[in-house]
Amino acid sequence: MKFSIKLVLSTMIVLALALGFSGFYFVNYVFETSLEREVGQSLDESSILSFAFETAALNVPLKYSVMPDSVVEEIVSKLEMGGQGGGRLLRIADEEKNILYTSSGFTADEGLLPQTDEHTKSYRVIRAQDSFYVHTCVSINALNRNLYLETMKDVTGVFTERAMGFSLYRKVTVAILLTGTVIMLFIASLLTKPIRLLTRATREMAAGDYAYRARQVSRDELGQLTGDFNRMANALEENICKLEEEIEAREEFMGAFAHELKTPLTAIIGYADMLRSHKMDEEKSIMSANYIYTEGKRLEAMSFRLLDIIVAKQEEAQMQETPVGELFAYLREMFAEKRDVDIRFTHEEAVVKMEANLIKTVLVNLIDNACKASDGGMTGVVEVTGQTEDGGYRIAVRDYGIGIPEAEQSKIVKAFYMVDKSRARSKNGAGLGLALCAEILKIHHSELRIESKEGEGSCFSFLLP
Repeated sequence: MKFSIKLVLSTMIVLALALGFSGFYFVNYVFETSLEREVGQSLDESSILSFAFETAALNVPLKYSVMPDSVVEEIVSKLEMGGQGGGRLLRIADEEKNILYTSSGFTADEGLLPQTDEHTKSYRVIRAQDSFYVHTCVSINALNRNLYLETMKDVTGVFTERAMGFSLYRKVTVAILLTGTVIMLFIASLLTKPIRLLTRATREMAAGDYAYRARQVSRDELGQLTGDFNRMANALEENICKLEEEIEAREEFMGAFAHELKTPLTAIIGYADMLRSHKMDEEKSIMSANYIYTEGKRLEAMSFRLLDIIVAKQEEAQMQETPVGELFAYLREMFAEKRDVDIRFTHEEAVVKMEANLIKTVLVNLIDNACKASDGGMTGVVEVTGQTEDGGYRIAVRDYGIGIPEAEQSKIVKAFYMVDKSRARSKNGAGLGLALCAEILKIHHSELRIESKEGEGSCFSFLLP
């Protein structure tokens, strides 16, 4: 069952119970008030009739010391006739409670008479056929006689009004419930609209549409829930996109790795087979062995670089305060024998927190790439600089060589990616150096910034915060 239907049903049940109890109480209260008024009037009328009877008894001739039954009947008959227009019904009994006179239509039994004595008035509400009456009984003392006068007053109208009140209230209650149901259906539809939108959003996302978002239609708790759901969906979509990118990158990595592995292995196997199956002169044998050695060294370098990348991803940098001068002194010594490229080092003195050995690996790779991109002359210059700036210390490696096309700049930090594959392989490159640099800088909370123009050179820099 839908939540909106449950909401409507529960509201209507509560409303029906409230209307039912309140209606019963109200109609019954009006009925009891009216019946109490009628009983009071009946008792008052009984008292008036008693007084009238006693007054009439005083007018009886004095020849009677005790009022005879015939006189009693005559007086009661006159009292009955005096109230005929009001539907007065009378009955009178003697001292022994024997009935002396009964009006036509007086249908009450004698159940009330035994309960009445000289000092009490009694009454009851009775039903006779389809009518209701107030039956009263009162004691009368006239001419040394103690008589009992009973009256019956028709109060059927009070009961009829109660029945009409209940009938009318039931109709009004049904009308209110029907109208309330329609109104509550509309209200429930408005209240549950955010839930329906959220349900649709979850179905769309479950079907694979991760870009679908629930529309926020209110500012209440459900509106906040919708906003939280959309933020969760955004985070989920970002994570899924990252996973897809990682899977795609892994597939590209595996493909590139297989390709890079295949090329040197093919050369090694081919030249080894030539050495094994053919007799060659010394020059060709040396050339073949040299190819095998060169490709083997490239495989070795590639395996070491892959191992370095794996280690860098799992490692946490042990930051230590290191003078920049020590770092540049190491680089000058490292590349002192590099005669074909003019490497110029300039730096500002500073103390920076870093993992020195890892940052040395980054700079050795960057300088080595810059040397490979330079080909003598002005393009044979590589500049390594270090300077302080807002937020940290920036180290840059600039060359004036072949440069990198703009479309390739965002891809060169991926493993095995090479802008010019034939040129890189000729220099024993495998496209892993910059990928290693990116991972090392990541654990230093930094990143590699690349500025390059094709034919004008490149500048690789990073900021140590």
